[in-house]
Amino acid sequence: MMKELKITARSDNLHAVLDFVTEHMECAGISPPVQVQISIAVEEIFVNIAHYAYEAEGKGEALIRVTADSGSVTVEFTDGGIPYNPLDKPDPDILAGADERPIGGLGIFMVKKIMDTVEYRFESGKNMLTVKKIIS
Repeated sequence: MMKELKITARSDNLHAVLDFVTEHMECAGISPPVQVQISIAVEEIFVNIAHYAYEAEGKGEALIRVTADSGSVTVEFTDGGIPYNPLDKPDPDILAGADERPIGGLGIFMVKKIMDTVEYRFESGKNMLTVKKIIS
């Protein structure tokens, strides 16, 4: 069953978002190690929305939808901020030294490695980023 949370896109709301997602994963019987992986992805995505989607933090909302069952967890993030597809950014060269690598891109790279699918679409003036983890 899908649950949703509408919340102001501010980084100080991160705990409320994580609590919301964790509650639904626990109800679905998702193991703690998988919950931790998904929470890392949720944190990265929500903090990026809070910091970059709108001209100023807290000036817009984010809608988080969670669907969790014994087979998978899907989290969809929707915001009305600046159109931005994080999947267009090339993966960073993780073998390069920190001083040789441009800033940014590590977070979405982590999300792509943690989750089984990561999809972006821009629809009806909204950014929609959907991540899914298959539970084996």
